[in-house]
Amino acid sequence: MAIEESVKPTRMELINIKNRIKLAEKGHRLLKQKRDVLILEFFAILEKARDLRGNLNTQTRKAYNALAVAEAYHGFFEVESAALAVSKVSDVEIRVKNVMGVKVPDIRGRYVAKTAFERGYGILGTSAKLDEAAGAFEETLVTVIELAKTEDALKKLLREIEKTKRRVNALQYVVMPRLRRQSKYISMRLDEMERETFFTLKMIKRKLG
Repeated sequence: MAIEESVKPTRMELINIKNRIKLAEKGHRLLKQKRDVLILEFFAILEKARDLRGNLNTQTRKAYNALAVAEAYHGFFEVESAALAVSKVSDVEIRVKNVMGVKVPDIRGRYVAKTAFERGYGILGTSAKLDEAAGAFEETLVTVIELAKTEDALKKLLREIEKTKRRVNALQYVVMPRLRRQSKYISMRLDEMERETFFTLKMIKRKLG
């Protein structure tokens, strides 16, 4: 639709469009600030996720090495029997944290690490080798929980960043340019109308005089 067909060349319409331009400029500024904060948060969490993944790889190797030692010491079936007797992991607590309007998970594993008495298998027929393997896997689980939280937060932040960027671009390249064109058009039409009115009044005055 042409500008001439979409707006009325009146002073009230010009005032409304100028107010809309101010509102769009304010919204654009706030959205850019939000986008920048989200990007900073994204990269901070991304760095944390990289560290956690590196830690997880190290802990996983350590845990499986400890398991291999325990199996060599006790035998596969005795280790499996102890594993089946281990009590389940305590509940994982899931909360929500708000980052610039984005709800990201805050997952916490409560009491993941246990003492030898809390794990459930008998301590009389086992050795420290089995306890070391169990402890190594408990440490790994804590990291898994933390990594799950950070990677889910990254996905949600990335979606919000993309959505905010689209809104910023829409305001910057579509909405504000259109409003400015409309404002310019109305100003030009009002000037033309004012000149026409002045010329008409001058002609009338000349005829009457």
